[in-house]
Amino acid sequence: MSIHPDLLNLLIGVFAILVAASTVGYVLQRRLSPDGSNKSIENLNDRIRAWWVMAVLLAIAFAGGRAGVILLFGFCSFAALREFMTLTHSRRADHWSLVAAFFVVLPYQYYLIWVDWYGLYAIFIPVYVFLLLPIVSALRGETESYLVRIAEVQWALMICVFCASHVPALLNLDIPGYEGRNVLLIAFLIVVVQLSDVLQYVWGKLAGKRKIAPRLSPSKTVEGFVGGVLSATLVGAGLWWMTPFTILQAGVLAFVIALLGFFGGLVMSAIKRDRGVKDWGHVIAGHGGVIDRLDSVVFSAPIFFHLVHFWWAGG
Repeated sequence: MSIHPDLLNLLIGVFAILVAASTVGYVLQRRLSPDGSNKSIENLNDRIRAWWVMAVLLAIAFAGGRAGVILLFGFCSFAALREFMTLTHSRRADHWSLVAAFFVVLPYQYYLIWVDWYGLYAIFIPVYVFLLLPIVSALRGETESYLVRIAEVQWALMICVFCASHVPALLNLDIPGYEGRNVLLIAFLIVVVQLSDVLQYVWGKLAGKRKIAPRLSPSKTVEGFVGGVLSATLVGAGLWWMTPFTILQAGVLAFVIALLGFFGGLVMSAIKRDRGVKDWGHVIAGHGGVIDRLDSVVFSAPIFFHLVHFWWAGG
């Protein structure tokens, strides 16, 4: 499948930024950390390398069209669900519930996205799985920490599968005059959310003074939050040309998803602090686990999907 020219232009821009970032990282390492002793420089270069990997994977998925995007996010959901479940109180009695979560619920949710059965994928996990999965564990007869165990599995499925699946679900929206370009909605969402995270970090380093939630995420500041969200909003408005939105509409939607992305990061940080870990995993050098990269996306994706579905795709 060929890549849409607008998406190609965006990808070229992203890779150009990564080339510039890699050059800066290389120069800083040669001058300030030739022996690898400067942790900040080493962490920066780890992050840049991880962004390269993520950008390449997204480009390949976009080139693969509908199948490529659904497969990529299905894999991400599986990896994220695995990370989430390693921090829960699951017991042997939950074996079949976990088997169902990984090998029935997850693939079926993405199958529903594939066949575009909106009436079912919108309620499959929050209604049917919510009601039926606890029965599987209850039949095993293990009552210790039952409520906690069931709640953890259901939270994991909502965050890692249900919310994440709304990213490829954007491909199913029927927007008049925008046929064949829906992959650009995914690109818009991911670019705005990820740039918001990066810009919050940059603004925090440049001007951050007041901690916004010191017990949850000591590095997040009020100045970083405001600067990052507003900057991402301006970037989103500037990307209106690749969307079915006007400049103002693109800016408003960018503001909403950047805001939700920030609070998604806070919520997932609260869960990590509750479990006494710094990162969800270690598969992405400099970034932690898959959930550490998806936390902002999964909170913003369902809201973005439904706003576009209601206002631009005829509800």
